[in-house]
Amino acid sequence: CRVLRVSQQGYYCFLRRPDKRERDQQLLEQIYACLREEPENANYGVRRIIWWLRLHCGYTHGDRRIYRICRDHNLMIRRKRRPNGITKEDRESEKSENLIKQDFSAENPNEKFLTDITEVACSDGKLYLAAVLDCFDGSIQGFQMANHMRAELCVEAFENACRKSGARGIVLHSDRGSQFTSRKFRAVLKAYDAQQSMSGTGRCYDNARMESFFATLKKEKLYQMDTTALKYEEIRTIIFRYISYYNLRRITSVNDGLPPLVYRRQYLEAAMAHSA
Repeated sequence: CRVLRVSQQGYYCFLRRPDKRERDQQLLEQIYACLREEPENANYGVRRIIWWLRLHCGYTHGDRRIYRICRDHNLMIRRKRRPNGITKEDRESEKSENLIKQDFSAENPNEKFLTDITEVACSDGKLYLAAVLDCFDGSIQGFQMANHMRAELCVEAFENACRKSGARGIVLHSDRGSQFTSRKFRAVLKAYDAQQSMSGTGRCYDNARMESFFATLKKEKLYQMDTTALKYEEIRTIIFRYISYYNLRRITSVNDGLPPLVYRRQYLEAAMAHSA
């Protein structure tokens, strides 16, 4: 200890400590197991890898070690592109109040829904995706795809969400696009006793959680390929499969790390057991 200029306490701690390289190698193997579990898991950043390790491997140590291992083995995700919004404000139509006010939390399912449209360029035109997200768990409760962005697209996505979840009397938030201020869309809201909430003009953050889903879809899936070389029907299939993965298997940074519909199922089962 005198020659190496270390304390006796530090020396004995070193003797008791398992080999660091061996532990790092075990963690690296577990990280690779996480990334190989699903093809889409290759898009996991460090935070989701940590959640996976905690859920599947009982990892309880600090996050910095996982960051270091991922950095040393070139497993850090680097984002390159940002999606652009496409909806245009209807300046003539009557607007609804912003009821959400950037509060994207919900204590129960079917309290607050968010919706929006995005587009994907294909080899034979454009595909438009309208989706409806439940603020409770972040799940995509309904969606619809078409080669147009008329009001019918948003109506069908909302009706799909309500039929799937049994929702009524919810608050539905969107931007001020003409699809959402149309008579057709407001008629279907009335049919489900839904309250309409709308973002302020030029306030993209008012619907940030919905925008975040579209950004995730594009960064983790669509930006990984040249969609302009694929046909419309191929892109439809890719998006459908990704949403299924997103809802049922993708680790989240909320919901205690659980995929949205897994978290939802556990909540509903606990609520039924409590009421019984």
